[in-house]
Amino acid sequence: MNITPTDIPDVLIIEPMVFGDHRGYFLESYNKKKLPKVLQDIDFVQDNESKSQQGVLRGLHFQIPPFCQSKLVRVIEGSVLDIAVDLRKGSPTFGKHIALELSAENKKQLFVPRGFAHGFVVLSETAIFSYKCDNYYSPEHDRGIYFNDPNLNIDWKIALEKAILSEKDKNLPLLDDCNDLFDITIDLYD
Repeated sequence: MNITPTDIPDVLIIEPMVFGDHRGYFLESYNKKKLPKVLQDIDFVQDNESKSQQGVLRGLHFQIPPFCQSKLVRVIEGSVLDIAVDLRKGSPTFGKHIALELSAENKKQLFVPRGFAHGFVVLSETAIFSYKCDNYYSPEHDRGIYFNDPNLNIDWKIALEKAILSEKDKNLPLLDDCNDLFDITIDLYD
C-alpha cells in the first residue's frame, strides 16, 4: 500500500496495490498490518455502503463524543469528490478541507480522522461508496455543517443548483454557528 499525507497531515490518501490481468483485478482494500502505526491502532467496527445517482451530495457529517468516528472511505463503482473538513478548534488547519476524487478507476482511499466533518458528491452517473467506521452510528450524536458554507470555500465540481440533498443536509448550520466542534486538547480516541 502507498500512503500519502495530504496538506492536513492527519488526513491520508491510501492507494492499494492492484494486480490486474485479462480476468480483471485483485486488491487488498484493507490490511491492518500494512497500514501506518497510527491506523493500526484504530479498531474499525462498522462498514457502510451507499449507492447514489449523479449530483447526490451527502454531508458534511460528523459525530460528537463519545461517538466520534474515523472513516476509511473508498468508491467501488463510479466516482465522487470526497471532502474532509478539520473541525478541531486550535488546530492550525481548523476550517480547512481536503478534496480528493475517489473512483473505481483510481482505487484511492481517504482516511478521515476523528474531529473532521465528511461529505461527498457523486460525479458519475451512479456511484457505490463504501466506508469503514471506528465507532457505531449514533443518531443522538450525529451532527453536520452546511455543505456550501462560504467560509469553507469548497469547490464541489458540480453546478450547486443541481445538487441533490436530503432535507437534513439542506438545514445544517454554518461552521460559525456550530456549537459542536472539537477541542484539539482532548484526545478524541479515548
